[in-house]
Amino acid sequence: MSTERPTLASIIATLGPASDSPETVRRLIQAGVSVFRLNFSHGNFDQHLARLQTVRKAAKELGTPTAVLGDLQGPKIRVGDVLAAVTVEPGMDVLFYHVSPTQGGAAPKVDPHTRALPSVYEGLADEVKPGQRVLINDGAIRLLAIEPARGDPPGTLRCRVIVGGEVTGGKGINLPESDVRAPALTEKDWACVEWAVSNGLDFLALSFVRRAEEVLELRKALTGMCPVDFAVEKTGAGAMIPVVAKIEKPQAVEEIDEIVEAADAIMVARGDLGVEMDLARVPVVQRRLIAKADEWGKPCIVATQMLETMITNPSPTRAEASDVAHAIFDGADAVMLSGETAVGKNPVLVVETMRRIVAAAEEEIGKGIEAPSPPRKLIESRYRTAALAHGAWYIARDLGAKLIVCWSQRGGSARYLSQNGLAIPIIAYSSDERETRRMALLKGVTAVHAQPPASGSLAEWNERADNDLVARGWAKPGDPVLMVAGRPLGQAGATNTVAVHYVGNAFTGFRQHT
Repeated sequence: MSTERPTLASIIATLGPASDSPETVRRLIQAGVSVFRLNFSHGNFDQHLARLQTVRKAAKELGTPTAVLGDLQGPKIRVGDVLAAVTVEPGMDVLFYHVSPTQGGAAPKVDPHTRALPSVYEGLADEVKPGQRVLINDGAIRLLAIEPARGDPPGTLRCRVIVGGEVTGGKGINLPESDVRAPALTEKDWACVEWAVSNGLDFLALSFVRRAEEVLELRKALTGMCPVDFAVEKTGAGAMIPVVAKIEKPQAVEEIDEIVEAADAIMVARGDLGVEMDLARVPVVQRRLIAKADEWGKPCIVATQMLETMITNPSPTRAEASDVAHAIFDGADAVMLSGETAVGKNPVLVVETMRRIVAAAEEEIGKGIEAPSPPRKLIESRYRTAALAHGAWYIARDLGAKLIVCWSQRGGSARYLSQNGLAIPIIAYSSDERETRRMALLKGVTAVHAQPPASGSLAEWNERADNDLVARGWAKPGDPVLMVAGRPLGQAGATNTVAVHYVGNAFTGFRQHT
């Protein structure tokens, strides 16, 4: 049980060979990880299941609700298998030909100044037009599509090398200017979706989103696969798994309003985004996407190369520390680690370092806190709990509250409080184990799994919460806190009361707002 004050922004860590032992997972949770990522681009279902079970066991032993996010691979276009690295030089031509992952394909004959490279994507030749860029290995190798030469076989794509290098099998191919018609979810992705549902994952991230319809397609499928009356107690599954839309293509940036509306959260996936668009614009786009998510009241994750040098080094660069801090300054709800924790030398140290940077940035933000503006969509909803949550900000500010404590059975009250940009932690209690895990992505929210008093008494819950806050080291006797709940306690959608309280004092009752 952690006795440190929770950071407002969540830390997401990717599990991999360097971090999936039970002891390391425990230490990562204690260091500040609230969401673990399973990357479906690597590993098999047996490995993912072992990691999921390790997280669930460690979280239960520590009494810390911890979520697991499954990251779908999506239609990643890649170079096919090659026997040895192929060197391409500026001015040379490359002829791409299609190979089936199961049946292979014969390489066409080429002249000495041309290299033949296999591609696993069948539509490459039809969808890339002359004059459009073709990038390999995250843009390290750059080519330009040109007109086919006489004798080029049907279904091949000829390109001219602009920036050369060594090409090996499996390297990604980016087509930033082409209208790629590959489906958002591959056959492998659908198998991963089914596995995620049957094993009770808490979030699913959809890669390479281009349009809102792709998010809605997944949500529609999940609605049918996750009925509300599913055996929650046995599997941890149940109501539809929330969908995180990964923004890593220029087309998604152009349709961001529709995508944010369709998704439950978004991720600024800066790896492919930085390849597909002008690198100089990525920081600007990141800030714009965070602001757009805030406008809609949806969580936003910032990801990719945040502390990249710590894969091998014991400390980050100054630029990386600034990068993490500026994501927090821009309003990110969560920051994510990828290779740093999956394959890095010291994953726990990485998380501890990120936590320190996040805490320092949040401390600076707290010095000049101003009244926040609720998300535009929240204002338009005119929902009772949303209005109560906004009012709670002013009470907490005037009171100098150390914490806001709420009972949030399905996460709604916690979500509304989070959306109002409070600069103090929100401690959210719920008896729904699944929902306590899913609250891990809400900024400022630390969830606690607990049963409501049998009597349903708010006074009894208040006394329990007091004892819990002191035991965890989150508050001291006499600290002012704001209590938010509803009658009957433990029922979803019942939040309608707020009270000023001093930890350890006798309960004086809630003031009800109806």
